[in-house]
Amino acid sequence: MIPQDYIQEVVRRNDIEDVVQSYVQLRRRGRTCTGLCPFHTEKTPSFVVYPETQSFYCFGCGAGGDVITFIKKISNLEYVEAVKLLASRVGMPMPNEEDKAGEMRRKVLAINRDAARYFYDQLNKPTPEAALAREYWRKRRGLSDNTIRRFGLGYAPDSYSDLLHYLKGRGYNEEELLESGLVRRSEKGNLYNLFRHRMITPIIDLRGNVIAFGGRVLDDSKPKYINSPETVVYKKSRTLFALNIAKRSTSRRYILCEGYMDVISMHQAGFDTAVCACGTALTPEQVKLIGEYADEVILSYDSDEAGQKAAARSLELFAPSPARVSVLNIPGAKDPDEFIKKFGRDRFEMLLNGTANATEFKLAKIRAKYDIATDKGRLDYIKEALALLAGHISPTEREVYAGRLAEETGISRGAIQTQLQGAVRRAEQTARRRRQQQLAGEGVAASIKVPYDLGGSKALGLANAEQQLVAAMLKDPAVIRKVRAKITPGEFLLPEMQQVCSAIFALDSQGAAVSLSALGAVLSEQDLAQLAQLLARNADLNLTDQDIEMFLTRIRKSLPKSSKAGSMSADELQNYLQSLQKEKS
Repeated sequence: MIPQDYIQEVVRRNDIEDVVQSYVQLRRRGRTCTGLCPFHTEKTPSFVVYPETQSFYCFGCGAGGDVITFIKKISNLEYVEAVKLLASRVGMPMPNEEDKAGEMRRKVLAINRDAARYFYDQLNKPTPEAALAREYWRKRRGLSDNTIRRFGLGYAPDSYSDLLHYLKGRGYNEEELLESGLVRRSEKGNLYNLFRHRMITPIIDLRGNVIAFGGRVLDDSKPKYINSPETVVYKKSRTLFALNIAKRSTSRRYILCEGYMDVISMHQAGFDTAVCACGTALTPEQVKLIGEYADEVILSYDSDEAGQKAAARSLELFAPSPARVSVLNIPGAKDPDEFIKKFGRDRFEMLLNGTANATEFKLAKIRAKYDIATDKGRLDYIKEALALLAGHISPTEREVYAGRLAEETGISRGAIQTQLQGAVRRAEQTARRRRQQQLAGEGVAASIKVPYDLGGSKALGLANAEQQLVAAMLKDPAVIRKVRAKITPGEFLLPEMQQVCSAIFALDSQGAAVSLSALGAVLSEQDLAQLAQLLARNADLNLTDQDIEMFLTRIRKSLPKSSKAGSMSADELQNYLQSLQKEKS
């Protein structure tokens, strides 16, 4: 375990505003900072940083906690790894301890690095097999040696054990090799290579680490593609291929492709912001990630039916994103790679500059569904098109597309405008009702859960008093003494508040500072997020002595003491905290 005083020093040196500012564009508003949440897609900032309490909370998705929690979530790290990252940020050497999870992450990254070098070396061997692989990259795919080196492309020989023996010779054991995903165990118990007789594309994260691989056959055999499984260093839904290169570009216009080869071909042609999802359909996490670098995103998918369906799905995912999104039409070729080879870079750039925006793409899809030569087809087309135009687009766009709709269908512009205004009113009414329902479930009371046999306004008022006291104790250590003198954790109604109160009292009895970071060592991420929510919703809370006494009286009169928690001494509370720390680690 990392000593608690070391963790507190790491937190003290890493001001949460400075750390978050490295990932999120923040705007100062009085005593707080706001920005777009990095953990979900949104257009209106709901992510707030509270420098006074060194905490953050998102009112949109509920993510919250301290600076360690933030690094855990933003970098997909375990607790100890997050502390280490923050320590290295401020130049603090780690205590002499080694955690198993962190060591395994380092081992897997080292295995991947050595495997990538192995695959690259195999591509350049003077053997017939390697010559065939080089021909694939150079002639069939048209890649230059510079592009092959830039992306670290390689070849996996047609062998069940060559890579396995090579990595064992580098000192890695079976557990580490299986954890990397490069090696599997057969039903008979033997280890064998995952990638055999395949062209290899390394997947590299934003820090330059090789985290996974993609493998493609040289012919038409099945399966055509094999990708690394998810590991301790690789999460498909949070990774974009070639983003490590694209992020260095001065352009803020990104090109989102379907596959690795499209991306590599575009980079070779000079389009250095091309990226793609890794072996899976686009995810909200990937949309959020690309939105951190791009002001504009062009969907460059294959022209077949599957590609167009993928484009439609992606448009829906990008709907809440602040990035402008358009869809590329690729005439005369099945994908961007083929188009560039047939017509050249300049023609492809002309395509990029003439892309259709999301509204045009959706209208074209609707138009293709109906035969507007018939009255029914025309009316159905108008109805669905108006429903689309009544959505989240500007009045100017509505004006333009309503005019086009009138020209297409032969219906007067005035009639189209009248129907569109009605559709807009209905859409706004629906949105208002939805918002009212949402607001009805928000507020402090909405997050309070009480036992079924203690429901009602009395229990809610009691639970609110508990939460107010906990928030006050976290903000002002002097309040802790006042509360400890009058009440025990067992007299709290909410089980989670009992646990928090016990942890606060235990820290205080040890003379340790009480903060989110100190509690984060013993509480779950969910409990920590709830505390961050309490601090956020009580940011301006300043309880008087009379207020504290009122809340304490309400709690004491409402419930009997718990025979277990109510009789805890200072030593017992300290033991309780230690047991929580042990369970956490």
